[in-house]
Amino acid sequence: MKRSVFSFLLILLAGATYCGAQVAPSATGRQLRIDAGGMGSLFSPDYGPNRLAGVGAYVDIRFTRWVQVEAEGRWLRYNQYANIYQDNYLIGLREPIHTFWKATPYGKVLIGQGKMNFQYNYASGTFTDIAYGGGVDIKMSNRLTLRAFDFEYQQWPKWLPGEGGLYPYGGSVGIAYRVW
Repeated sequence: MKRSVFSFLLILLAGATYCGAQVAPSATGRQLRIDAGGMGSLFSPDYGPNRLAGVGAYVDIRFTRWVQVEAEGRWLRYNQYANIYQDNYLIGLREPIHTFWKATPYGKVLIGQGKMNFQYNYASGTFTDIAYGGGVDIKMSNRLTLRAFDFEYQQWPKWLPGEGGLYPYGGSVGIAYRVW
């Protein structure tokens, strides 16, 4: 009896030393992650009486837990008043705050271009656009992430002599697929 218990323990010990870990340590695991998604948006353009609705696309690139970049394009072409619309092309830093359950709140600061068409196609222009915002992403599966909400407050500097800047703001919802 003692010999069989000793043999069993010896085989168990030999098997345990032969086995390795099942996952790569976090310090050596792959950090780069790319998510691409689409969104629907509703914005107050700060010019004209109507809120503008539109669609957009975004890409989130995660280099590490704390170093992330977001790029987005938004085309606010629906619910126009007198042919007034705005488009945004932005890129910048995105910073996750903390993960609760499957939800990750984040903040972001983006910079890029804002394009605007003025009433009755009188004029159009391209302006510097700085956006401050944040939102919440909810992980639905290993590949899908729901952007439950995303809020942005934008600053467009002076765009006409004697005029102040524009300050559009609005929200978006969307869904992303992990590409890599």
